[in-house]
Amino acid sequence: MFEGFDLELISLRDATLRVRHGGTGPPLLLLHGHPRTHTTWHKVAPRLAQSFFVVCPDLRGFGQSSKPVDTVDHAGSSKRAKAKDCVELMHTLGHEQFSIVGHDRGSYTAFRTAMDYPDTVKSLSILDGVPILDALERCDEKFAKAWWHWFFFAQQDKPERAILADPLTWYGGSPDKMGNGNFQDFCAAIHDPQTVHGMVEDYRAGLKIDRAHDLEDRDAGRKITCPTQVLWSQHDDLEFLYGDVLDVWRPWTTDLCGHGLPCGHHMAEEIPELLTRELAAFHERHQ
Repeated sequence: MFEGFDLELISLRDATLRVRHGGTGPPLLLLHGHPRTHTTWHKVAPRLAQSFFVVCPDLRGFGQSSKPVDTVDHAGSSKRAKAKDCVELMHTLGHEQFSIVGHDRGSYTAFRTAMDYPDTVKSLSILDGVPILDALERCDEKFAKAWWHWFFFAQQDKPERAILADPLTWYGGSPDKMGNGNFQDFCAAIHDPQTVHGMVEDYRAGLKIDRAHDLEDRDAGRKITCPTQVLWSQHDDLEFLYGDVLDVWRPWTTDLCGHGLPCGHHMAEEIPELLTRELAAFHERHQ
């Protein structure tokens, strides 16, 4: 995987991230979702590296990156803390401005990075996500049935016990669908108690401090000011839950485009060629 990329641990002020980077061109940061690690991008990153300098970290709390200290408000697992990591990581690699792509839980960190650092993020891609505040305020019976795990993960201790009893049965996944190297990295993550706790803490932060940050932004009238692309899986839940996904994002953005893609949730693994074309075309236009 990731031929021509460097793999290293990069120490930041508040976290140490496992990072792969490679390619030449404008900097592009790719953020994975739950329960994946950065290796979910193994088919996309090398293709993008033909036109971009691509950076793929394990988010703090995930994979082999460091795990934040637990606090009552879950601030160490907040998307604001992870956005700060992203900016510091890219500065460490020599880039004061960059573009960013986030999938699933990574989309929330990408969103927060664009909100908190508007002069730093040049363009933003959101994959299979809507703002946390919208997800919670629009919560209904359909959401509760489809995304019940949001509320289960908010409970103390029980989610970790349930997952770690049989991680692969809980999450699913196979080498034939994911690629052997990606699958092995994923398996190492979901069998590690500290990583499982870090991933669940990301959800606990979502229901508390992340929601509060979104609400502060909305009340203050703040919006994402960079060009924003939203892509979603037509065979997953977003259209079922929200209808026109772009309608959810319009109040948060000033320059929005996007559409559904013919795939399931893990689009980087299922349709890497199409996803690469979509991302490359969008971010090349906004350099």
